Amino acid sequence: MHFYAGLLIAPVLFLAAATGLLYAGSWQAERILYSHELTVDRVGEASVPLGTQVKAAKAAEPQGKVVGVWPAPEADATTRVIMEEPGLEEGKTLTVFVDPYTSEIRGRLTTSGDALPLRAWLSEFHASLQLGEFGRNYSELAASWLWVVTLGGLALWIGRRRTRKALLVVPDRRATGRRKTLSWHGSIGLWAAVGLVGLSATGLTWSKYAGENIGQLQDRLGGATPSVAAQLTPGAGAADGGGEHAGHVMPDGTEMTMPMPATDIGIDKAVAAARAAGVTESLRVTLPAKGKGYVVKEADKTLPVHLDSVAVDPADGRIMDELRFADYPLLAQLTRFGIDLHMGLTFGIANQIALAALAVAVMFLIVWGYRMWWMRRPTKDRALSVGRAQPRGAWRRLPVTVLLPFACVTAVVGWFVPLLGISLLAFLVLDVALGFAARRRAPKAA
Repeated sequence: MHFYAGLLIAPVLFLAAATGLLYAGSWQAERILYSHELTVDRVGEASVPLGTQVKAAKAAEPQGKVVGVWPAPEADATTRVIMEEPGLEEGKTLTVFVDPYTSEIRGRLTTSGDALPLRAWLSEFHASLQLGEFGRNYSELAASWLWVVTLGGLALWIGRRRTRKALLVVPDRRATGRRKTLSWHGSIGLWAAVGLVGLSATGLTWSKYAGENIGQLQDRLGGATPSVAAQLTPGAGAADGGGEHAGHVMPDGTEMTMPMPATDIGIDKAVAAARAAGVTESLRVTLPAKGKGYVVKEADKTLPVHLDSVAVDPADGRIMDELRFADYPLLAQLTRFGIDLHMGLTFGIANQIALAALAVAVMFLIVWGYRMWWMRRPTKDRALSVGRAQPRGAWRRLPVTVLLPFACVTAVVGWFVPLLGISLLAFLVLDVALGFAARRRAPKAA
């Protein structure tokens, strides 16, 4: 499996590593490229009210609908006013950057979540090579096989006989030829193994097919990520005419949506109420929609994380619900940490450097792997030939008590991670075909 996966899946892994390397550097590139939009020229003594900043953004983009506001997280940072605007792609929003001290418009950019255009493009390039849903299969295939290749190589390297124990963790500088390449391949792979398995596991959570299975399993185990309840109670803050049935579930199962709140305390008072409730770091405010109040969330994902959230009643500033990150189920917390580590957020620039190092390691491991494969080729024959696979007959030498459980586990894993299962089945069919061809050639040669 390590041979076939390394030989046939390696190009996909190389692409994922190369695009991941670009993404790891996008955080710093974003700060440089969009410094005018992200920062202010001069830090003032006091910021103007958020409501005033929102009005300035709305005046600059009258066709946009304001759906969220991200107050400046640092003294020299700008406020982001998030808008929905006709003509934008699905999942995209228009972000207007406002100087919090003067309400000056610093710029406008089309964004995807918190990603500005450069990082959004690189993120999609890493996920799908900019080929849409079809392209996402490449990244899922890479994530599906990365842990298999890593653990298989780790087992081969640890089980290898060596004259000195130190050669397990450091390259053999006295080796030459293929042994030297193998020494570098094995020792660097050993150091990178934990990080590569982690990248594979967290990458699969975003994938289309395996990700859906992971999400269903997480839900069944009670590890779904919770969200704060922002639904207004009937009559509370609702416009006249909402009626006693507003927001209620009808007998046929449909829900009657409540109208927009009749009164609104404004974003400044809503944020003040959230801060009083302990939600203070890197705020992101979602404005009230039909039948819902303000949602104020923390978005500081660096350790120690600040990811608490509250829902604020727009009528009187009452805290309707609050959700603390400490109250998340353990699986939800681990998923959050894993995704943020994969994105380079948890430890800031140190996290991004580690991701870049892992990406470079993968690319070198692949180059060394292909080099070893090429160096094993027969050299006496003039015909073009390449390295050989493992000798045949390994399956027949295994006892049934080992082979059957292993086959069952492999089938279950292949079903749970579909692209792994489909490609593994293709490898087995290829291997059987090669073995059949070899047996047919044997009598002729005799």
